[in-house]
Amino acid sequence: MADNENTPPASAPAAPALKPCANCGKPAVARYKPFCSSRCADIDLGRWLKGSYVIPGEAVEETETGLPSRERDEDG
Repeated sequence: MADNENTPPASAPAAPALKPCANCGKPAVARYKPFCSSRCADIDLGRWLKGSYVIPGEAVEETETGLPSRERDEDG
């Protein structure tokens, strides 16, 4: 029975299907997950760097210390 320890099970679980590309909707590729190509990954990175992805909320006034006023009040 020791020979059976190193053999894989008869029905190995299949890899889960990848979701479509987060940018264009084509099938995603594991290497670029969650994107289909390096191009789509670069487009997404460019959007992050330009500030296109923003969480809506109140504008926060920054001070000379660089911390927003709310964080400075809590720390000090």
